[in-house]
Amino acid sequence: MRISTNQIYDQNMRSIMQNQGDLAKTQEQLSTGKRIITPSDDPVGAAKVLRLTEEIDELTQFQRNNDLVTGSLEQQEAVLTNITNSINRARTLIVQAGNGILDEPDKRAIGSELEQIKLEIFDLMNTQDADGNYLYAGFQSGNQAFTYNPASGGNAITFSGDAGVNFIQLSNSSKIQSTSNGYEVFENVLSRFNFSVTGSTVGSLDGATISEQGTFDTFFNNNYDAVNSSNNDFRIDFLGTGQAQLVNQNSGAVIDTVGYTSGEPFTIKGMQFDAVAAPGTSIDFSLDQPEKKSMAQTIHEVQTLLSDSTINHGALQDAIADALVGLDNGLEKISLERASIGSRLNIAESTYESNLDMEIAAKAQRSSIQDVDYAEASTEFAKQETALSAALATFPQVSNLSLFNYI
Repeated sequence: MRISTNQIYDQNMRSIMQNQGDLAKTQEQLSTGKRIITPSDDPVGAAKVLRLTEEIDELTQFQRNNDLVTGSLEQQEAVLTNITNSINRARTLIVQAGNGILDEPDKRAIGSELEQIKLEIFDLMNTQDADGNYLYAGFQSGNQAFTYNPASGGNAITFSGDAGVNFIQLSNSSKIQSTSNGYEVFENVLSRFNFSVTGSTVGSLDGATISEQGTFDTFFNNNYDAVNSSNNDFRIDFLGTGQAQLVNQNSGAVIDTVGYTSGEPFTIKGMQFDAVAAPGTSIDFSLDQPEKKSMAQTIHEVQTLLSDSTINHGALQDAIADALVGLDNGLEKISLERASIGSRLNIAESTYESNLDMEIAAKAQRSSIQDVDYAEASTEFAKQETALSAALATFPQVSNLSLFNYI
């Protein structure tokens, strides 16, 4: 077999170039730490690496979401804790204001402190996050959640946001509520159930109040009709048997009957009446429509009364009773919200740990596919370097194999 000089040169050149390419490829693998430099190195492995990289990036974003929602929920929990502390202080002051021995300056002093507490709670309800968004404004997070207008004919403190709540994705199958709207947390709070006397035929009626709030609340819940207002009208008939009978005016149903002595107070379904009545006379009353207001509004109302020197003791006592029930209902609402935040934080923490485990597993799997084995690559590099050195050393010897050298 004859081999031309050109063939000898071409073969040696290809061998040297091939060895140089292999050596450069191995050197790149060692410098980058990656076995797969281009998809052609391992098409199946490259596809798996791409899929795993996308999964890791997705898990990384979920972890960022988790950090954001955890920070937001912790901020909300701090807000609710501060509001609870302020409400407890306000409740103590309101109970103190009901002390009949306090003079006008003392009442005004209590009213002044209540005003500061009201403004503090108002500010807390308008808390903003790090981006300047109002936490409790719903989807209207760019606008203040609550507004304060002391000259308003209705409630001075009103909710200005909407009912929207935000959710954030923590995994492919899990998302949690990241915000709450201020109406549900602060304003959707029932005030004290009450009733109003609408007429009577008794000789005199010196008092009609609620003496047992819990008993009256049960009666209210069982009998109040939000659809047909005529069912909320009741009458107390005084019988010749020395009894007072509570009757629904619309249906005629007898609700309760208690003993009665004219001129002495009596209690029926938690309501106390002080009347001078003869058999055949009656007292008409209606259940008041339930009201809802924020705790800041409740404090505003009692604080305003304490600053009014013309208010009588009976009206103040009613206002204090209203305020205490409203604050207690508000604290219960906040307690439920704090419990909800706690459960969401637990879910976020559990999901974070689960995502972290999945991220570690995905990175380990990706590493096993794309990362270089340094021991194997170093050995291959040394072998390729030796092969290149041999090719470079033998080329001059082979190139001298010519008959011209023997002439």
